Amino acid sequence: MSTNITEPAAEPVAESAPGYRPGHTLPLRVEAMRQWRRRRTMVMAMVLGALPLVLIAAFAIGGTSDRNDSRVSLMDTATASGANFAATCLFVSAGFLLVVPVALFCGDTVASEANWSSLRYLLAAPVPRARLLWSKLAVALGFSLAAMVLLPAVALVTGSVAYGWGPLQLPTGGSLPAGDAVPRLALVVVFIFLSQLVTAGLAFWLSTKTDAPLGAVGGAVGLTIVGNVLDAVTALGSWREFLPAHWQFAWVDALQPQLEWGGMLKGASVSVTYALVLFALAFRGFGRKDIVS
Repeated sequence: MSTNITEPAAEPVAESAPGYRPGHTLPLRVEAMRQWRRRRTMVMAMVLGALPLVLIAAFAIGGTSDRNDSRVSLMDTATASGANFAATCLFVSAGFLLVVPVALFCGDTVASEANWSSLRYLLAAPVPRARLLWSKLAVALGFSLAAMVLLPAVALVTGSVAYGWGPLQLPTGGSLPAGDAVPRLALVVVFIFLSQLVTAGLAFWLSTKTDAPLGAVGGAVGLTIVGNVLDAVTALGSWREFLPAHWQFAWVDALQPQLEWGGMLKGASVSVTYALVLFALAFRGFGRKDIVS
């Protein structure tokens, strides 16, 4: 008498290539080197590095400013010391110039790959979609922060050579010792970076929606300008406080004898909230998108 014993069916095993680890695809180092070799990265670095030299030449040619009122601004104290010159460079560039590298680095991430018809080959490597977006976003934000550090760093060095190393003369009166001024300027850079996250979110989200890098970059810059225009409409009243542009110069509170956090905390929270929503939309939309380019 024979007994047939039926063995249980083996559970299906997910097949993958030996040694394949999704979390190790498209390393940040590789993506950073790819972006560093791009011509637009070099051009942006040269523009930001040259701006302090242009301003020094302008102050040398123009001399002191003639003002009819008694109000003192950062421009009036620009040549007081290297720290004052660095603060002035941030003041004249925070409204628009520093928006451009953020929109450029974040808007040129996914859209450029689609424009080159290399996006589908990256995903076929295979690089998981979420991993690809995280790598590109992290590198883009890193380059954006580097751009914001480069400008005041060059301005501080060149300004100290041109105008001397000394305390930060405050427009409201008084001064901050040079040892205290540098951490305050670092705080200003951190706040400007946080306030520009909404531009980064716009550019990154648009980059996942279009195959045209210039469309993503231009759209982010254009919407940022629209926000500045809306903030100028005083009829909106307290509604303007929900606009990131309303708080873009709140960092001036860091250049006071007594550091004030209120405006910077509100501005950073508004910008980060918008940015998180936009980043989430980018990941959600790209995860379901049919990639054909």
